[in-house]
Amino acid sequence: MCNLYANTMPQDAMRSLFGVAAANDRLGNAEPKAAIFPKYDGAVVRIGEGGNRELLEMHWGFVMPQKSKKTNRPIQPKAVNNARDDKLRNSGFWRSSFEERRCLIPATSFCEAKGRAPADYHWFSVIDDEGQPVPYVFAGIWRRFKGYYKDEKVDIETYSMVTSTPNEVVKPIHPDRMPVILPRDSYETWLTGEPETAFDLLKPFPAARMKIVGHGEDMKSEPL
Repeated sequence: MCNLYANTMPQDAMRSLFGVAAANDRLGNAEPKAAIFPKYDGAVVRIGEGGNRELLEMHWGFVMPQKSKKTNRPIQPKAVNNARDDKLRNSGFWRSSFEERRCLIPATSFCEAKGRAPADYHWFSVIDDEGQPVPYVFAGIWRRFKGYYKDEKVDIETYSMVTSTPNEVVKPIHPDRMPVILPRDSYETWLTGEPETAFDLLKPFPAARMKIVGHGEDMKSEPL
């Protein structure tokens, strides 16, 4: 799973990399983010109503209503920020979003922690042929939430990050899951392809194209 990632790409670089026209950039004056946590906003790319790609911010985490086990009354909803690949097609919580509302989540690195008290935070990047970190995207899904959240009535768009089994770079740190990183030639397939075709993209990213770019006890933002 992933509970922390970074996206320090400049806004114009995101438009260029993901084929988003300036008129469809809805980020406003967004700043690069060296640390994006669940329940906060991050940039995503999706297909808009006109059929073109658009760039906007959404809340990281599908909002799941909850009830108290003692009183059976509604309590603070939780934000579910990761969607397991093996649950996408058979869970009512995820299925319609996977089939109808897929998105790209731009990133420059992501973090996994190993151990506790203190944890050792490891940052992972995708690298080019020269071994230098390059921007990339996670496979994402999105949906709208209307209701009470954080003690107020909201109408927000939310996203969740799809995870799969880890590759050999991530496994020593997090042996169970890693975010699905999409190859650049698969962006359109993920956004608009049939569900079965899109599902075939959900596999570990090649370990040879990744590396750890920093780790330490206090590293809760992307290494510079």
